[in-house]
Amino acid sequence: MKKVIAFALAALVSSASAALSASYPDHAVKLIVPWAAGGDTDQIFRAFAPLMQKHFSQAIVIANVPGASATVGEREAAGAAPDGYTIFGAHDFMHSVYFGGLTDIRYTAFEPVCMVSSTPSIITVAAKTPWKTFKELVEDAKKRPDEITVGASLGSTSQYSIALAAKAAGVKFKYVPYDGTAKRMNAILGGHVEVVDSNLTQKSKVDAGLLRFLASMSEKRTPGLENVPTLKELGYNVEYSVNRGIMVPKGTPADVKKKLGEACAAAAKEPDFAKAMEQQGTDVRYMDANGYADYLKKTDEVTKEITRDLGMLKRE
Repeated sequence: MKKVIAFALAALVSSASAALSASYPDHAVKLIVPWAAGGDTDQIFRAFAPLMQKHFSQAIVIANVPGASATVGEREAAGAAPDGYTIFGAHDFMHSVYFGGLTDIRYTAFEPVCMVSSTPSIITVAAKTPWKTFKELVEDAKKRPDEITVGASLGSTSQYSIALAAKAAGVKFKYVPYDGTAKRMNAILGGHVEVVDSNLTQKSKVDAGLLRFLASMSEKRTPGLENVPTLKELGYNVEYSVNRGIMVPKGTPADVKKKLGEACAAAAKEPDFAKAMEQQGTDVRYMDANGYADYLKKTDEVTKEITRDLGMLKRE
């Protein structure tokens, strides 16, 4: 009898899932961005969402859910019904906040749909600071360990990028927490911190004399940053970029993921997306669900080792 009931329940669930997939989407989809409006992640997904919607039959509405180094929005997305009506604007923070002990949610709470972009980090300082080069910053930091202030979302990519550069240079900084790019940039412009991780979106402030780019963490010099040396050029074997993509809660039906994936792939090929990303110092980096899954697995393993190496590992 129990087997009959179990079989009937399984058939019912399968039938319901099939019905959901067939009618999907029949209303708007919410895209949770776990950072405040105006930051880099928000701007990238605000450029991407209308292009994805263009190849989708319903609206895709961005919901900014910031807080606690993006873990508030991550938790809301992970706990959403796996029906395709809540999708997640993710990036590499998912790995570092888990291993750093800021959340118990691992990236495997989600399933990948597609990767869309990659943004190289740039070590940036306030124009009022005395350092004109990364070498000068390093020399000063060696004289004053743990004194030079860095604005960062603790346990996330904006801290990891600077921490990796600091480790390679043999220096230590003091990290001051700010939740998201917008708050971090306001802090450095206001003179509350001296160093941040940023990118080409801040070039207008550099041109205006408010900020100074010291070194790029890209593999090679990129358009718009021809005068900014890479860390590799300066003798430090360090590269770092922030990669963003679309994910869904684990258990989302395959047909639903397929429809989202098709819209995602088409949007990533739109010339308007490439143009928007170029203005933000970001590369279009499309990967389908399988490619993104492989990337996530590899990045998770690498991030764990980096976290351990930096003495920040709190969770296995």
